[in-house]
Amino acid sequence: MPTTQPNNPLHGKTLEAILTYLVNFYGWEKLGEEIRINCFTHDPSIKSSLTFLRKTPWARKKVEELYVFTCMREE
Repeated sequence: MPTTQPNNPLHGKTLEAILTYLVNFYGWEKLGEEIRINCFTHDPSIKSSLTFLRKTPWARKKVEELYVFTCMREE
């Protein structure tokens, strides 16, 4: 039986879903200003960004933190 995590806003969210949400909310240009990484500022795409984020824990952490911040601000 799966464990629920009601206080974890990332529970059940894939990295792709998080990134897609942020791109739709901010757009690539603003997302690149918020998180200064090349995959958001130079020829960005979901696929290339996912590849980078899966290999780079510090960048993934920043994306997840921005997602949590953005979701909390919308409530």
